[in-house]
Amino acid sequence: MPDLSAKTVLITGASRGIGAAAARAFAAKGANVALLSRSTGAIADLAGEIGKTALAIPCDVASWSEMARATDAAVEAFGSLDVVIGNAGVIDPIGPLMDTDPDDWSAAIDVNLKGVYHGMRAALPIMMAEGAGTIITISSGAAHRALAGWSAYCSSKAGAKMLTEACHVEHGETLRVMGLSPGTVATQMQREIKASGVGPVAELDWSDHIPPEWVAQALVWMCGPDADEFRGTELSLRDEGLRARIGLS
Repeated sequence: MPDLSAKTVLITGASRGIGAAAARAFAAKGANVALLSRSTGAIADLAGEIGKTALAIPCDVASWSEMARATDAAVEAFGSLDVVIGNAGVIDPIGPLMDTDPDDWSAAIDVNLKGVYHGMRAALPIMMAEGAGTIITISSGAAHRALAGWSAYCSSKAGAKMLTEACHVEHGETLRVMGLSPGTVATQMQREIKASGVGPVAELDWSDHIPPEWVAQALVWMCGPDADEFRGTELSLRDEGLRARIGLS
């Protein structure tokens, strides 16, 4: 695992699940962590748990102005921006396409796709000026295969995957840009999917999901030189060979 001492890692959706696990994992490797979320109390508690190397920044990633201010706040607090983890995401609305509420459908795009764009757009000028940086988007198998009842999620994740590839095409010679598709993870989102009863993922048992700490460990590993060969690609934690390489079991 790489030594991330004094590096600054900005994590969206940091209040719970993958985001919170990633915050703890990066902090354990010596990084400063900027915790972004709409859940202000949760990120404040997490920052208090981690200590002086963590900063809680209330932020709605769907808002460009909030994302820009949050990124500036991270740089002001820690002096650099080295890693951005585009993790914030929502699953709703789940249901038949013809029954979805247009406002709810658009809101999913705002978070899952535009939120990733806003994070990249805010980080790119800073990272390019610094001449280095890592941008990782949390992807999904839904980015590759349409699922009935998941039109908003599938569409937004497919868009975020393509956006990540576009970022690599434009800036890959200077920056490390990758995606991570973790598979199904034991988080609140899986509880929401289970409650919906829609689709094959809703039929899975809780024991079928991997822990968020596995995803966090993979994200830390992706920030080191051992992952350089994957620049511009999407890694899948369903790959047993990759799991073994990272040290997950």
